[in-house]
Amino acid sequence: MVFKVFVDGQEGTTGLRIHEYLAARQDIEVLKIDADKRKDPAERARLLNAADVAFLCLPDAASREAAELTTNPKTCLIDASTAHRTVPGWAFGLPELAKGQRDAIRASKRIANPGCHASAFILAVRPMVDAGLLPRDAAVSATSITGYSGGGKSMIAEYQQQPLPAHLTAPRPYALALKHKHLPEMKAHTGLATPPVFMPIVSSFYKGLAVSVPLHLSQFKPGTTPEAIHAAMVAHYAGERFINVMPLRDAGTLEGGFFDVQACNDTNRVDIFVFASDSQVILIARLDNLGKGASGAAVQSMNVHLGVEESLGLV
Repeated sequence: MVFKVFVDGQEGTTGLRIHEYLAARQDIEVLKIDADKRKDPAERARLLNAADVAFLCLPDAASREAAELTTNPKTCLIDASTAHRTVPGWAFGLPELAKGQRDAIRASKRIANPGCHASAFILAVRPMVDAGLLPRDAAVSATSITGYSGGGKSMIAEYQQQPLPAHLTAPRPYALALKHKHLPEMKAHTGLATPPVFMPIVSSFYKGLAVSVPLHLSQFKPGTTPEAIHAAMVAHYAGERFINVMPLRDAGTLEGGFFDVQACNDTNRVDIFVFASDSQVILIARLDNLGKGASGAAVQSMNVHLGVEESLGLV
C-alpha cells in the first residue's frame, strides 16, 4: 500500500530531514506544495486533507492553524511544534514512553512530536518514576548540551559564518529566565509534580545532544541503590530497538574520561547511562537532536500509526 504524506513547512530543518527519511521509501508518495503557495491557506488545506499523514514543521501558531484547516477525519497530523504536546486529545509521539503508548499513537489522528531536550529528559527520568524509585514530588534539575542545528535556520547561519566570531566558539547557556518551552512536557510526561530546573547549553557543533540529570541517592526511595536504578532502566526499555541502556558506570566512558555528545548522530538511537558513587547518581540520555530529537521520532510515530515496521527508513 502507498500512503500519501504532506510536509507542511518542508523548507525548515525538520521538514527537510523528514523528506530525506522518506526519499527512499517505496510505500510513500510525498505531496509537495508549490513554492509560491506555501502560505496559501486554501492550497495548504487541500494538501493537508489529501494526505494520510501530514507533518507540521511550523511555528506554534501556524501549527494550530494547520490543525484547524484539517477537516478530513482520515488525515493523521504529526505536529513537530510545541503547540500540542500537553493538549488533551493529542497522543505524545514517544512510543517508548510507557506501556500502551504505541496503542495511543496507532489509534490517534493527532500526534504531538516531543522536543529534543524533552525526549532525552523524559526517557531518563520516566522509568525511575514509574518504578516508584523517584518520588513524584522530587526536586529535579537537568542540563542539556546540544548542537546549534536545534536553533533552526537563523542559528545555523550564525554558527556557519566564516570566520566564526569569538563569542560563538565557546558553549553558551541559555533560557536563563527558567521558562524554556519544553518544560511543560518535561513535567507532564515524566509524572513529576513540578518541572525541573533546566539549563540548556548550545555549542559550536552541528548536531548531537545529551541531557544530564544529577541526583542524590537520598532523593530516591529509601534503600535504593545504583544497581536498582540501572535495573529499573533496563526493565523499562527491554526489547526497545532504539533505546540502548549502557552498563552501569559504563567502563568505556569512564576510561576515556570524557563524554561523547555526538555518538548517536545520524541514528534514531538513544543511549542511556547511569553513573554513580555511593551517594550520588547522574543519569544521561544522548541522542541526535535532528533524529530521535525531531525528524526521526516523527517518522517513527508515522510508522507506528500506519502499522508498518516501526524502524522502516530509520537506523
